[in-house]
Amino acid sequence: MQYDLVVIGCGAGGLAGAVAYAEEAGADARIVVLERAGREERGGATRWTSSWFRITADRQLDPAFIAMMECLGEGKADLDYCRTYASEVPATFDFLDRNAVPWVYFEQPFANRNTGGGLAMPVPGGVAIVDTLAAKVDALPNAAIHYETEAMRLEVDASGRVIGVQVRGPEGERLLHAKAVLIACGGFEGAPDMLADHLGPRGAELPVIAPTLVNNRGDGIRLTRPLGGGVAGQFDMFHGEPVDTRSTKPDAVIYGYPFGILVNRHGQRFFDEGQDSFDATFERLGYEIWAHQEQQAWFIGEKAMLDWPHVTDIMLTDQPPVEADTIEALAEQFGLAPQALAATVAAYNAAIQPGETDRTIRDGKRTEGITPPKSNWAKPIRQGPFIGYPLTTAITFTFGGIRSDARARVLREDGSPIPGLYAAGEVTGLYYKEYPAGTSVLRALTFGRIAAREAAAEG
Repeated sequence: MQYDLVVIGCGAGGLAGAVAYAEEAGADARIVVLERAGREERGGATRWTSSWFRITADRQLDPAFIAMMECLGEGKADLDYCRTYASEVPATFDFLDRNAVPWVYFEQPFANRNTGGGLAMPVPGGVAIVDTLAAKVDALPNAAIHYETEAMRLEVDASGRVIGVQVRGPEGERLLHAKAVLIACGGFEGAPDMLADHLGPRGAELPVIAPTLVNNRGDGIRLTRPLGGGVAGQFDMFHGEPVDTRSTKPDAVIYGYPFGILVNRHGQRFFDEGQDSFDATFERLGYEIWAHQEQQAWFIGEKAMLDWPHVTDIMLTDQPPVEADTIEALAEQFGLAPQALAATVAAYNAAIQPGETDRTIRDGKRTEGITPPKSNWAKPIRQGPFIGYPLTTAITFTFGGIRSDARARVLREDGSPIPGLYAAGEVTGLYYKEYPAGTSVLRALTFGRIAAREAAAEG
């Protein structure tokens, strides 16, 4: 069958592309979305995560984003792409509103990096994006989502234009002819061989932050490499997050660590918990736990912190904290040396300097004379009961991916576009060194829209 658009991937970028294409080309457009998972697990990482949006109250991308990307990328990040992203964000929120995707904006209650001051998120999370936009696709007369179906290879004509996708699904292998193809199938979080190649032998040890990330197997790179497709982004870096080891809940991230201390298996601190706001440091912490702390860490603090406003809101685990009346008893529950942990806590308490604690700003309430220091929010851990969470790092997405431009076109190694081929979301490489939190899902939605507009205009 001849399609107008074949979309590879059923997360934020793919579904936004499918729905936006119908808006651009007409509701009768022939569209198919390919999803490697089944219907109940559709949506990739988008389905399972909070899907925060780093925006201002007037629906603009954080104004510091481009400067951050210029600094972090050290000349490698595509700033034209970043500028287009920023300029298109308001239209992305118009798209969400037009298609009844529920979302909410809120001021952050803690110190944060976003110069715009707040965050938005779909309600109750990324699942709202997936289910709402998938329902829009299902309602179109000539569109469908094909589940348990994977893209095997791209078909091209004699001129090098992409004209379809060879797929494999419940009906076997078949060729789907298409005027345009949009790749939006995530990175290589679920490809142990690629993780080992790019992150080293221990790359394959990383657990995924959500179960269906095992379906993200680097298909974008595999599909475009035979066509001379280029790559971008830092392949030996990834976005990882510190999660509760006891939880099977997707996205069970512990963000409250600036208000206590972090220790390794020796009961020693290894990280400046207060170096910056948690949205600026949680990725650094995740990488540190994986790369240098044998994938094990523990967050320790007073139980009283859970009574502070909004602190429980940033403990995303479904498990209660481990609790004990003494630090030594808490250590025993974690299998840590009681005397070592008690000595660490005592040294930390003794190093805290005078001053007031204010969690809404970088308050300068610090330690002196210990390594590593704690630069902000250094509050003593003296009054029991005491609590803790065991942590490990889960991979959320990879930084390296296929190369695309500000028009969402997939580019060859020489920088020329591959006709008929577009890409959106984490399948495209963008980030270097560090990920500015709250920009990934919004980027997928935005470039899914742009890809649809470009493909429809090309006809």
